[in-house]
Amino acid sequence: MKFRAKIVDTACLNHFTRVSNMIAKLAKTCTLRISPDKLNFILSDKVANGGVSMWCELEQENFFSEFQMEGVSAENNEIYLELTSENLSRALKTAQNARALKIKLTNKHFPCLTVSIELLSVSNSSRVVTHDIPIRVIPRKLWKDLQEPTVPDADVSIYLPVLKTMKSIVEKMKNISNHLIIEANLNGELNLKIETELVCVTTHFKDLGNPPSASEDVSQDRNPEQMAEVRIDIRRLLQFLAGQQVNPTKAVCTSGRELHLLWKNRQAACAAPVGRAGDGRQIACTQDKE
Repeated sequence: MKFRAKIVDTACLNHFTRVSNMIAKLAKTCTLRISPDKLNFILSDKVANGGVSMWCELEQENFFSEFQMEGVSAENNEIYLELTSENLSRALKTAQNARALKIKLTNKHFPCLTVSIELLSVSNSSRVVTHDIPIRVIPRKLWKDLQEPTVPDADVSIYLPVLKTMKSIVEKMKNISNHLIIEANLNGELNLKIETELVCVTTHFKDLGNPPSASEDVSQDRNPEQMAEVRIDIRRLLQFLAGQQVNPTKAVCTSGRELHLLWKNRQAACAAPVGRAGDGRQIACTQDKE
């Protein structure tokens, strides 16, 4: 079992760092899945108990100038590692303005993911900073619990407003209620609403637009003005919004039985189911950068 990779492009390195920072904000530990053509960061908390799970996919050819790996066997050419998210994020903080970043599997009295960062000094000579991140190799029998989540059929799909604006609104609503109602329809309308015994507060968004695929995913008989509604834990939504560092330009919201938040761009794609909706329906938010 071997793995080594190298990043020399500054933009790719910065993007890889932002993805790592985002994951560190979502969970204490994560799984790194290494395959010949992809890296996946996986969070697999129990969603039924209010945890956060996520599937983040990085195409290796979009990030790495060098990439070599040998899995546990020829038939199962993959590697699954468990690590502390903050350890990787902290190591990559030293990679700003780095000349190169190297990652490899090592064994230094214990299994490690060794991150070596080549930095330029004032005299144009280079120095290398090395971080050894402890890991746990996940046995083959547990891989079945770490597979890509499926997104169920949508009731409504809609582009979300700018996430920075949405986060600011939800943070203020958090001071009034622990739960948030999200409503959306096929006319591009989205409502963020809280209801208590004393007050009802609603923020309305209009003309957000619906993705072209929306009509394929929902019933042809659905009234475009009919709202699909879910009630979710406001803290879980804020946890997702607070971790956003990949700066997507648009998002899609679909309703069903659980909350799914999905986003993608040319380099990375992520899916993060965030708990169960209070009424048994589902919302999935997908960001898709062109």
